[in-house]
Amino acid sequence: MFTGIVAAVGTITSVAPLAGGLDAGVRLAIDAGPLSLADVGLGDSIAINGACMTVTEKSATGFTVDVSRESLNKTVGLDAPGEVNLEKALTLAERLGGHLVSGHVDGLGVVHSFEPVGESRELIIDAPHELGKFLAYKGSIVVNGVSLTVNRVHDLDEGGQKVCRFSINLIPHTIEVTTLRHLAAGSRVNLEIDLIARYVERMLAATTAR
Repeated sequence: MFTGIVAAVGTITSVAPLAGGLDAGVRLAIDAGPLSLADVGLGDSIAINGACMTVTEKSATGFTVDVSRESLNKTVGLDAPGEVNLEKALTLAERLGGHLVSGHVDGLGVVHSFEPVGESRELIIDAPHELGKFLAYKGSIVVNGVSLTVNRVHDLDEGGQKVCRFSINLIPHTIEVTTLRHLAAGSRVNLEIDLIARYVERMLAATTAR
């Protein structure tokens, strides 16, 4: 489990096909940047842009993970060198600064706009229509591994394409310490819905089906 509070921005330094070729997935080498790996062991989990991955090799300054083809098909930002948001798995002794995050990407969103609003910036994202039922005013959403609060949400029909458009306010600190500062209109992002909303929806569906 994670909290969605990014601990450091690292860098994917290399992407190599796994045995069996690209259809089998890739191996990522990651420079952890300022993230301490002293308490990380082989087999531990680290969220990379919001996707939970398993450490397969480790050095003092970096680590490797194997990303399956399925994971590559369901995420963005894990198939090429570049900056990534990093968070080590939560321990029971830590503060839950964001919200409970599983590290399982539920879908891909597209940035509609990312504009300054005073000292902050407003990030507006179009999410797949099927995720709309999990998004609510003042509810939680994870964008590229960052726990954020939904300020507005609307279900829209854009030229026959149903989307759920939601708005988030990013304070200067969040922009400074995460890769969200690189986003622009048209950027694709990893989304994970709130864990509690997932179970509430399931329970309501089961009740209705009776």
